Amino acid sequence: MTDALKRLSDEGVAIWLDDLSRKRITSGNLAELIDQSHVVGVTTNPSIFQKAISSGDGYEQQLTDLAARKVTVEEALRMITTADVRDAADILRPVFDATDGQDGRVSIEVDPRLAHNTTATVAEAKQLAWLVDRPNTLIKIPATKAGLPAITETIGRGISVNVTLIFSLERYRAVMDAYLAGLEKAKAAGLDLSKIHSVASFFVSRVDTEIDKRLDAIGSDEANAAKGKSALANARLAYEAYEEVFSSDRWAPLDKAQANKQRPLWASTGVKDPSLKDTLYVDDLVAPNTVNTMPEATLEAVADHGEITGDTVTGGYDQARADLDAIKKLGISYDDVVQVLEDEGVEKFEASWNDLLKSTEAELSRLAPSEG
Repeated sequence: MTDALKRLSDEGVAIWLDDLSRKRITSGNLAELIDQSHVVGVTTNPSIFQKAISSGDGYEQQLTDLAARKVTVEEALRMITTADVRDAADILRPVFDATDGQDGRVSIEVDPRLAHNTTATVAEAKQLAWLVDRPNTLIKIPATKAGLPAITETIGRGISVNVTLIFSLERYRAVMDAYLAGLEKAKAAGLDLSKIHSVASFFVSRVDTEIDKRLDAIGSDEANAAKGKSALANARLAYEAYEEVFSSDRWAPLDKAQANKQRPLWASTGVKDPSLKDTLYVDDLVAPNTVNTMPEATLEAVADHGEITGDTVTGGYDQARADLDAIKKLGISYDDVVQVLEDEGVEKFEASWNDLLKSTEAELSRLAPSEG
């Protein structure tokens, strides 16, 4: 079952699971995926937690205790989510130790309502790192304009970061710049750079979803021929930018100080369009020193019928540029697409977080002990 997953791992792609729930932890399923499916990390986001906690499976006792203590709904939510991340981090700790800190990581996101507030994001990142209190945690910070200086400040304090919601090549370069600035800050403060890690989560499928919708509206033969190509092109050019930045003169002294490269992470890799193969954003994004975080359905599809044929990224930069040029020639604005996707991404996570607050509040009220 896992030959394709092993081949993917052997090609230098770290396989992370884009999901977490208490049931997955307590049932032994996460440990099983690590043992049998080459999973070496876990990512979470507000939507994932909203789905897990709303199902109610495994959270009743903790919610009952929190209700008895009359904690605020925000505090309750952080206690619940950090408990799951802490337990997942403990399960992944052997991987973390075996890979010298590169993998075995669990990501937890700052409150998405803070996406446009630099100071509050840094404060939240520090608080989450303290609450989880595991060396194999990554704090997720969105790549909004306000998020960029927060990334620098957080990295500068020695806290490892997963930068999320990256859609555009220009913003991705700004993210790498923010990471390097953070490492330079950490180095000046005398911190051990070898202990600081980061991934940059470059979203894939949503790019095709948005652009293909616009191509459908055009409806010409040229538009139809361009469908299903933009997301891969965008991601491949991101990898080209990664290679450039992490072989630059600026990187050299940080490399000498044993800093870690910020790995590109392919996120949103579940295929939304049924006319495309369901393993597209895995098979066609194989490159050394990358991460692919997959929902379980995609992980199972790759295990079953993935076609891992070696590096499918580094030879395709010219074609990638041609594919994005074709979109531009059809009148679709790349800049508009990526801005829409960033705005929607923040809004979706904020909506999930608000839904989660409401459902948690309802559970706390239901379980509150009667007075007297």
